[in-house]
Amino acid sequence: MGGQNRPGQHEMARQVVESLDSGRHLLVQAGTGTGKSLAYLVPAIAHALEAEKPVVVSTATLALQAQIVGRDVPRLLEQLAPHLPRKLDVALAKGRGNYVCRYKLGGGYPDEDEGALFALTEDGAARALTAGAGPSSALGQEVVRLREWAEETDTGDRDDLVPGVGDRAWRQVSVTAMDCLGAQKCPMAEECFSELARKKAAEADIVITNHAMLAVSAFEGIAVLPEFDTVVIDEAHELQDRVTGSVTRPLSVALVSGAASAARKHCHVNVDALNLASRALQKSLEWIPAGLMPSGLNEAQAAAVDQVREAARVALSDSKPAPQEAVDGGRQMARSQLLYLVEQCDRLDGAAEAREVVWASRPGQFTPGEGYVQPDDSTPATLNVAPLSVAGRLREGLFDGRTVVLTSATLAVGAAFEPVAGALGLLGPGAPAWTGVDVGSPFDYPRQGMLYVARHLPKPSRNVSTEALAELEDLIRAARGGALALFSSRRAAEEAAEALRPRLDQTILCQGDSSMASLVKEFADDLDTCLFGTMTLWQGVDVPGPACRLVVIDRIPFPRPDDPLSTARSRDVARHGGNGFMAVSASHAAVRLAQGAGRLIRSTSDRGVVAVLDSRLATERYGNFLRAALPPMWATTDKATVVGALERLAPARTP
Repeated sequence: MGGQNRPGQHEMARQVVESLDSGRHLLVQAGTGTGKSLAYLVPAIAHALEAEKPVVVSTATLALQAQIVGRDVPRLLEQLAPHLPRKLDVALAKGRGNYVCRYKLGGGYPDEDEGALFALTEDGAARALTAGAGPSSALGQEVVRLREWAEETDTGDRDDLVPGVGDRAWRQVSVTAMDCLGAQKCPMAEECFSELARKKAAEADIVITNHAMLAVSAFEGIAVLPEFDTVVIDEAHELQDRVTGSVTRPLSVALVSGAASAARKHCHVNVDALNLASRALQKSLEWIPAGLMPSGLNEAQAAAVDQVREAARVALSDSKPAPQEAVDGGRQMARSQLLYLVEQCDRLDGAAEAREVVWASRPGQFTPGEGYVQPDDSTPATLNVAPLSVAGRLREGLFDGRTVVLTSATLAVGAAFEPVAGALGLLGPGAPAWTGVDVGSPFDYPRQGMLYVARHLPKPSRNVSTEALAELEDLIRAARGGALALFSSRRAAEEAAEALRPRLDQTILCQGDSSMASLVKEFADDLDTCLFGTMTLWQGVDVPGPACRLVVIDRIPFPRPDDPLSTARSRDVARHGGNGFMAVSASHAAVRLAQGAGRLIRSTSDRGVVAVLDSRLATERYGNFLRAALPPMWATTDKATVVGALERLAPARTP
């Protein structure tokens, strides 16, 4: 906040004020270093002082959410306190699974991992702990520490537990929204951390939340947030994917079998029909290829899904508790699983009419940021269903009747806001009015940064080529470290790190070696260290200064050709006369590429090189489109020029 003169920040704040006053939606691109959090928080605070309903601020990442709640808002309110007519209340809104469940802690739900508090013998068998002995397994130790913390915490918020615990341990003390008994039934509702947080949010002036919670509110109409008519969406370039991800649902044989087992165990109902349906589903999903199912379910699959739905409905009806029956967490969990089966079978059955995409997947198949492992086609596939577009639902559930400000450092593709606006429901007949503004960046990109495209390299294949590895080695050697290398898959990052460690003097850290926070800190603290990672690093790393003087991107981040949602969306655009590749794949790549390049220049004193090892950025016609989305750095394809620049940027060698 520091009192810097930032014209872009002032212009953005003015635009946000105008949007909140007029009720007109605003899309505002604010480059790195603009100070966009401050530019929307000051108008949001001013608006919240007079508004009847809270102002909601939504982020995509937990890191930014924590930054706003723990740093930006407290500092800002402290500075503004003498000028405010009253104190403002700020609250955090998260899903139930982020909080300790007191009822589960007290034994109200069955154990999900009965071995968590047992020690394992050398042969893997569990033995009960003797009196006074502590758990010997890492998981058991985490559970003990978690239970002790749960008795002391005021919030029950997982993020307040330091150091944190793994998901497996956390499940011992938390429940999902579906498994929750609800405020009307739970005997510990008055003490519930989640309910207390929700009440605090209902009384707050400003509520900080995330895109997934917005999705639940917009798509499912569930009151997970207090009523609001003003929302600021930061990291808005992520909104479409986060919303889509939050409403994408699987149906598998394992889920059906698990629901049958839970219903038999906790509800004591006959589940023979559900087990038969599970076997029918398994048979219908054997040997089918993974990927998009453009025609939806075939006859056998549709019949099996119908069989699962009817069996789940019967079990759901049979498992209703008697009017005076005591509250039972196990019954609630079982019934929530049965209800899930009914709802997902309904979605699969009506996918075509609802314009939803259906695809099959298997363990080991490609996952974004992690790479591709050949799946075993003999295992039953999982059916997945997701909306072809979230535009209509967002228009209806989020934009209608509210004022929405969307901001990001990469919101426009080139100078056009239409690609993002269209994906979010702001184009077409009946679309609400909106304004798009780019307030620029305080950085002098042509002087501070160089964009190097390795035009001479072969087109990238699935693995990092030997030529690309040699190029990366030369660049790191010239810079003497300080490289953030971003790869399209976890496997590519690991292979590159393994190949280059013996060939270079510099330390090479790789995603997965330690926690992300630890890796980034070690990278930032040592000028000679390099960090290799995947897409998850592209917007999570903020390392100003000479520690990051070289950012390398191994390939243009197009969606994979076998990505079912991108394929379905591209075909839909083509059916309506558009260019599916440019509208979906190229637009996706442009935003991600800009996010990756944006890791380099983080302050007005930073200098460095962004190197793209994908020659297509220079040789293909769509290269101009992609480069237009990047910060306007000085561009070259001459390796000698880049090597010379990196050698000048490299820290002096110690004698």
